Amino acid sequence: MSSPTAHLAPHPDRLLPADPTALGIARRLYSAVRDLPIVSPHGHVDPATLLHDTPFTDPAALFVTPDHYVTRLLHASGVPLSDLGVGQGPLEPEEAREVWRRLCSHWHVFRGTPVRYWLESELAEIFGITVRPGPQTADEIYDRIAERLTQPAYRPRALYDQFRIAVLATTDDPTDDLAAHQALVADPTWTGRVIPTFRPDRYLEVGAPAWSDDVVRLGAVSGVDTAGYAGWVEAMESRRAYFKAHGAVSTDHSHQDARTDPLEAADADRIYRDAVAGRSSRPDEVALRRHMLLEMARMSTEDGLTMTLHPGVRRGHHGPTLARFGADTGHDIPLRGDFTDPLRPLLERFGTHPNLTLVLFTLDETVFSRELAPLAGFYPSVYVGAPWWFLDAPEAVRRWRAAITESAGFTKTSGFIDDTRAFCSIPARHDMARRLDSGYLAQLVAEHRLDEDEAQETAVDLVTGRPREVFGL
Repeated sequence: MSSPTAHLAPHPDRLLPADPTALGIARRLYSAVRDLPIVSPHGHVDPATLLHDTPFTDPAALFVTPDHYVTRLLHASGVPLSDLGVGQGPLEPEEAREVWRRLCSHWHVFRGTPVRYWLESELAEIFGITVRPGPQTADEIYDRIAERLTQPAYRPRALYDQFRIAVLATTDDPTDDLAAHQALVADPTWTGRVIPTFRPDRYLEVGAPAWSDDVVRLGAVSGVDTAGYAGWVEAMESRRAYFKAHGAVSTDHSHQDARTDPLEAADADRIYRDAVAGRSSRPDEVALRRHMLLEMARMSTEDGLTMTLHPGVRRGHHGPTLARFGADTGHDIPLRGDFTDPLRPLLERFGTHPNLTLVLFTLDETVFSRELAPLAGFYPSVYVGAPWWFLDAPEAVRRWRAAITESAGFTKTSGFIDDTRAFCSIPARHDMARRLDSGYLAQLVAEHRLDEDEAQETAVDLVTGRPREVFGL
C-alpha cells in the first residue's frame, strides 16, 4: 500500500522520451514552448466566472463536482454521483470536504490516466501541494487549497493571468444575449480576451422533446418568424451574425453522425412544418438535421466562422443517470466514426471554397489515418482536430500525431484544444500537449528526418500559429 506521506512532485521530464538522445532534443524543444501564451479556441468555462471574479468556493467545487472526467471514473469505481455533489448546486462545507475525501481515498483509480497527470500538475504547480492525495492526507490538502482560495492570487482573473491565457473561447447557446461577454469587453479593469462560440445542436435535433419550443425562442430572439423552414434558416443566420459581432470566430457541432445529405427546399419546408406540428417521422427528422448541417457549412462560407464538427457520441447513455443528474455528467459514450462518405455532399459543394475552414474531431482512433488525414491531405478547407475527450491522453495523442502527420503533415491540424469546464486544468492540459509534441518532434530529429531548427519552428507553430490561423484569431 502507498505511503500516506508519499511526496507529490511531478517530474520535470514527464512525458518526454526516455532515450537519452531524443530526451536532450525534446528538452530544448519544450523549453521553446513551455511558457508561450495559451490559445484556447474550444472550451466550456462560464464567462461569468471571469466577469464577477468570484472566489472559488472550495476544492471540491474546483476539482471534482463539475469535471465529468473526474466523476465518471469515481462513479465507475463505486462512488455514487450523489456523493460527489453532481447536480446538487453549492455544497455545504462539510459536504464539500466529504467529496474531497472521496477523491483522495480513490486516488489509486486514476493511475495511468491523463486525469491523474492533470490533477497532479494542478495540485503541485498551482497550489503548492507536496504530499500525494490519499485517505490520510485528504484533510491536510483540502485545508491548504481552501486557504489558498481565500487569497487574491487565486481568484479567477488572477489565475487567468498566471496561466498566461491569450484567448479563451466559451461555448454558448444561439439564443444567449452574450451579456457576460459584453460586460467583460466593457470592463476597463479586464485585459483578457474571452470569446463566444456558436453551438446550435439543440436547434438542429428535430423531434427532440423541447425542439418546437426552442425554435420558437430562436425566432423571438432573432426577430424572425420561424413557423417555416426559411425562417428557421434566417434566424440561424441572424444569430450567427450576432455572435460574430460579439467576437465569435467559430461554430461547434456535435451530432450522432456526420452525414450532410441535401434536401430539396420544398422537402425541407414540408418536414420542418410537420415537425413544428408534431407529426414528423423519425427518418424525416434525421434527414432535416443532416441537411441543416450542410446549410451550416454554407453559412460558414458566407460569414467566415470556422466550423468544428465532433460527431459520434451517444449522449446520455444511461437513462436513469440522465434523468436524475442531467447531461454532461460522465455517461456519454463514443460511437464508431464515419466521415468519408457522410461528408462528401458538404465537401463536394464547399470543400474547395476559399472561405470555409472545417475542423474534424473524432472519438474513434480507427479513422485517424483511414479518413481524417486523407481528407485533410486533399481538401484545403479541412483540418484535423486534436484528440479530445476520451482521446486527450498521452498514448492516444502520440498515436494520433503519428497517424495524421504522414498524410497531412503538421500544418493541417488544429492546434491543441482543452475542451474543459475545469478552469485550473487548462494549463496542465496544454502543457501535456506541448510535452508530447516536443517528444514526437525530437524523435524525428533523432532519426535525422527533421532538422532541429525546423522542429523548434514547428513546435512553436503548433502552440500559437495553428490555432490562431485555423480559428481566425
